[in-house]
Amino acid sequence: MNETNNFIKGIKDGIPIALGYFPVSFTFGIMAITLGIPPYIAVLISLSNLTSAGQFAGLPLFIMDGAYIELALTQLIINLRYALMSLSLSQKIDKNWRTIDRMLLSFGITDEIFAVSANQETKISRSYFLGLMILPILGWTSGTYAGCIASQMLDPKLQNALGLAIYGMFLAIIIPVAKKDNDVKVVIIMAAMISIMLNYLSTFINIGSGFVIIICTLISAGVMAYIRPKEDE
Repeated sequence: MNETNNFIKGIKDGIPIALGYFPVSFTFGIMAITLGIPPYIAVLISLSNLTSAGQFAGLPLFIMDGAYIELALTQLIINLRYALMSLSLSQKIDKNWRTIDRMLLSFGITDEIFAVSANQETKISRSYFLGLMILPILGWTSGTYAGCIASQMLDPKLQNALGLAIYGMFLAIIIPVAKKDNDVKVVIIMAAMISIMLNYLSTFINIGSGFVIIICTLISAGVMAYIRPKEDE
């Protein structure tokens, strides 16, 4: 398959991802405007980050003038999985990839793009991956812009209702997995309990929301990794 065909195939495979990204980033745009962030800043955040969980977690810190170290550590913990995905995909790319190609195209690695790429039966070419990432990036960025524009025309009550959509998305991700894997269920419950405890402690100790995410993630995942490590297949 030549480079043009690979690129077109990547474009086609990226269409469902782009369509799925649009409504989520639409919600991000609404949330950003609700918190007082200018539309062009919200669009720039989506264009330069392409990470839903990281962006939603970063917004409150951005608004509350959180410490840079808190913001950096929060993003590191949330987005660390992309480093593992990159390592995995590096074993599947063809020999024509240069270092600069890897650096540029690594920007487009998301959960969904990784899943589609990893399921390819052949080696991944530069042209295919470039085609695969273009529409999702456009879908994520344009969805944010559309959310910013729509938020200025929607009733405030409807804005608040749409702002809850992201939590529904996260629940849709974790609940099916928790039903199949008891270890995941325990991690979720443990993280929720730690979060509740830290919420009560915030009355006496000032703990930023970013540090709450870091603490919950490290403790719950660390404890389960120690007591219930996954056996090698």
